[in-house]
Amino acid sequence: MNKKSLLAAAFVLMLLFPVLAGMQFVNLAAANPDLSNPILAMPEEYINYTITRVNGTLWAKIDGTYPIYLLHETDDAAHCVPLDELPMVYPTPPNTTNIHLKLNETELDWSSYPYGTHHTAIGDWSMIYCVINPVSDYFVLKIHYEHPVQVINGSYVFLYDLNIREYLSDWSPNSTAYFTIRMETTASNLQAFTTETDSVWNPINYTISQEGATEVIAIQIYSERSKPLLGDLAITFSDAEIETTAVPSWIILPILLVAVLLAIIIYRRRQRQKASPHL
Repeated sequence: MNKKSLLAAAFVLMLLFPVLAGMQFVNLAAANPDLSNPILAMPEEYINYTITRVNGTLWAKIDGTYPIYLLHETDDAAHCVPLDELPMVYPTPPNTTNIHLKLNETELDWSSYPYGTHHTAIGDWSMIYCVINPVSDYFVLKIHYEHPVQVINGSYVFLYDLNIREYLSDWSPNSTAYFTIRMETTASNLQAFTTETDSVWNPINYTISQEGATEVIAIQIYSERSKPLLGDLAITFSDAEIETTAVPSWIILPILLVAVLLAIIIYRRRQRQKASPHL
């Protein structure tokens, strides 16, 4: 691997997940102190969710589109520059399946990343790894994957890990993530949050529209380098179809009381019959 490839490998692993960077980037920078720093910029990203029922289980099907610019920093400016290859890692929720990665509509090979997990507010996630080769100064990365929706404390929960911090720089200080969530199952008590920690979840607004029987939820998360970042997106909801089919407690309780009274009456009659003398 040549010098540009080594720099890209160290930089991108640090950029996407700072917990993975560490010594590799530091050693490389020390060995090549005169090199300028490459910069990844992603002014917009588009994430589409479809929540649907598969064999009685709720699944999330995700399609992410990421237009990425590769910049090269000089003393007073940044300009586009190509690299030979670009290793990338991507976190996946538990039991993720049907993973497909595309670079400019060309399918990419990927493998499981064996060197660690990525922490989120709802658990530690495994990661996948791929190498983009060759790399242009602008490319579009697309990712499709599917996973069962987790149930946490009685509510359905899914989370999108929004690692945007290191995509922001003086030359590309803003980024907007556009989320579209299609609910192909009837949901109730739906709430949207942003979170950077396990315990602090901040509610955010969303808009709802209707496409036939499908409810469509739209959310935008705007990130600015000069301001605190909002963190990951988390959605919680209840399954209204299960709630509809379930018998309400106000009906169950009277039925139970009637059943108990009938049992007592039948028991007493049998006891009286046993106590009565036979002719």
